[in-house]
Amino acid sequence: MHDFSPISFPSFGININPNPEIHIGTLSIRWYGVLIAIGLLLAVVYACRRSKQFGLRDDDIIDGVLCIAPFAIICARLYYCIFEWDQYKDNLVGILKIWEGGLAIYGGVIGAVIGIIVFSMVKKDKVHLFALLDITSIGFLIGQCIGRWGNFMNREAFGSATDSFFRMGLYQKVTEDGSIVHSATMNYFHPTFLYESVWNLCGFVLLHFLSKKRKYDGQIALGYVAWYGLGRAFIEGLRTDSLWWGPFRVSQVLAAGSCILAVGALIFFQIRKPDEQKLFVRQVAAREAAAQEAETADEETAE
Repeated sequence: MHDFSPISFPSFGININPNPEIHIGTLSIRWYGVLIAIGLLLAVVYACRRSKQFGLRDDDIIDGVLCIAPFAIICARLYYCIFEWDQYKDNLVGILKIWEGGLAIYGGVIGAVIGIIVFSMVKKDKVHLFALLDITSIGFLIGQCIGRWGNFMNREAFGSATDSFFRMGLYQKVTEDGSIVHSATMNYFHPTFLYESVWNLCGFVLLHFLSKKRKYDGQIALGYVAWYGLGRAFIEGLRTDSLWWGPFRVSQVLAAGSCILAVGALIFFQIRKPDEQKLFVRQVAAREAAAQEAETADEETAE
């Protein structure tokens, strides 16, 4: 049997059989990687177009991506390997074989945040940490929304068996130990990749408009953590391929915990009512205005 098989959405009359690979001559490229790259590219384009609204420059965004991406990839891999340690404890070299699969989104997000912190420390006064986190968090939702379709192409990251309206049919089944095997008959599962993709799309639209009225730097980043955490906490509970730590689904616990903390922080700052004049974009505007006034004064003096 091929590595790929038909996918069905009977409620919508959809029956397709997409190849998870793109073949160019002798070269094979996984759609998973292509979609992640597209998501990253669109996130960068979006961030560049709105950078000035956060007090940043296009160059800051491009430089930031080059710094942040390695942290995100490394942490996405480590997160997965740590909670699947039985697979790698006797084969440490296997940890480096990232092309064989095994990346965790939450690990990538954690790595990206570390990269953002490092980048903001290097740039110092030119880049504000929380302003950068705000615009990057919206980019996360773009990348996650598109990247989840890589799971669709790979016939992975689906949920438990269901007969719901949104059910997705696959010639696969989940055994008692959680492993996935080919099946002679079509079985129906929750399309959790789709649930999360739509949830992230809604979050992107919501935070895009809210970001235009933000009251303080970091507000949108907190909104991202709350929104994504809320959706992931529920969706993760449906999945059949969760990473476990004892009796707990790691990503579900992390999602729920981070959501609660983010909501608490949002409420705290809502009560505190931060001074909007302290927004980094307004500080940058004030500095530029002062510099312009000084330049004008110098020219008048010279005359």
